[in-house]
Amino acid sequence: MTEPLREPWPNLVLYHLFKWSVVSPLLHGAFRGRIYGAERVPTTGPLVVVSNHASDFDPPIVSNCVGRPVAFMAKEELFRVPVLREAIRLYGAYPVKRGASDRAALKASLAVLAQGWACGVFLDGTRSPDGRVVAPKLGAALIAAKARAPLLPVCLWGTHAILPKGASWPRWFSPVTVRIGEVLPPPASTDRPELEAVSQRCAAILNEMHALGR
Repeated sequence: MTEPLREPWPNLVLYHLFKWSVVSPLLHGAFRGRIYGAERVPTTGPLVVVSNHASDFDPPIVSNCVGRPVAFMAKEELFRVPVLREAIRLYGAYPVKRGASDRAALKASLAVLAQGWACGVFLDGTRSPDGRVVAPKLGAALIAAKARAPLLPVCLWGTHAILPKGASWPRWFSPVTVRIGEVLPPPASTDRPELEAVSQRCAAILNEMHALGR
């Protein structure tokens, strides 16, 4: 009997160490975090986690709340810093070029999904000022279609206030709420109309959950 695909065990161990020693205490202590829908997360197998984005704190919060490592794209400049490069690779990060279509990043996304990882994609591709999805990109849907992997909408509320523009230090007592939606099937094809329809559906789900507030 074939075992279900899982993230490599060293990455899984590091994930749980980092989650329980750093991220979870911060989320539940400093940010009074609330999590809804965690029982909906598939625990094994490839998964495209699609989220809104308003803060640099979002990737570890998303990964913490879904209960399994999530491999996120990271700007390629971070991979030029020797110590940081090795650290973020251990947590599943992989480089992406900003401002252009990056076939290497798509290939890397499909590679981590083939290993049984969850792959994280921010639907807008960049941070929004209030956390709402404004201009959904097709990347998450394209990755899901090519990998035949389901999508999981994860909405972050309140993270935009942790470190607002111009602030020197995080606002440690800003409340954060995370809502996890129902698993969605991958797009039926890579045709643009299909990808656009799935992307718009993800955006609508995320904004509906965001509107629920705290």
